[in-house]
Amino acid sequence: MSGAGIHPTAVVEPSARLGEGVSIGAFTWIGAGVEIGDGTTIGPHCSVHGPTRIGRDNRIVGHAAIGGDPQDKKFRGEPVALEIGDRNLVREFVTLNRGTGDGGGLTRIGHDNWFLAYTHVAHDCVVGNHCVFSNNATLAGHVRVDDHVILSGFAGVHQFCRIGAHAFIGMGAFVNGDVPPFLMVAQDKYARPRGINAEGLKRRGFDSPRIAAIRRAYRALYMGDAKLDEARAELEEIATAGSADVRAMLDFIDGGERPLLR
Repeated sequence: MSGAGIHPTAVVEPSARLGEGVSIGAFTWIGAGVEIGDGTTIGPHCSVHGPTRIGRDNRIVGHAAIGGDPQDKKFRGEPVALEIGDRNLVREFVTLNRGTGDGGGLTRIGHDNWFLAYTHVAHDCVVGNHCVFSNNATLAGHVRVDDHVILSGFAGVHQFCRIGAHAFIGMGAFVNGDVPPFLMVAQDKYARPRGINAEGLKRRGFDSPRIAAIRRAYRALYMGDAKLDEARAELEEIATAGSADVRAMLDFIDGGERPLLR
């Protein structure tokens, strides 16, 4: 253990491994089987349960519960883990759970994400990079969230759903089906597509032709009376004409276990 800046009221179990420059706040508990990378800061009144591996330069503000047991009645104490990448921000009262034996045994979180107050990532979820979880956004178990996704406040995602890259989930939306990449979803009893996330795509450097192809694919999927197979055929034409983004949408659609949100 080579950590620095450990408050005298903090408890660090002997088997925990701390990198250089790690800071641990007052009344925080670091459990056995925890690894914390260089430069990570953990604030006061946090708990980190193992096995959990946290990367470099993360900032965990305070009162967060990291690596807790999965909230799953089938869990019987089998060895399961949580992995967190680098440069993530974890705000107050966030809960990030480990995986389950039946679900692969691992919850995995990437790099450069923001988890704002009271957000929750359940067992066996996979979260990509550069995502924002606004206050009280919640993932049930086995959810996959791809890169650059924004979940607005009080959004909730049903277990086993997938959220494609660059999607935007509106405030209070309850998502019970897969959301393809680039979509913007708003609440209407259950979440319903409301267009593409055009503003977010512009901010990330998508030019007009790319956005136009994505918009055409959205219209084929959501703005006509076409059945899914018919809409998919039109997306195939757009992808074949040179849109890698629409090809990514097709790959996403073909890889799902739950119905497509339509």
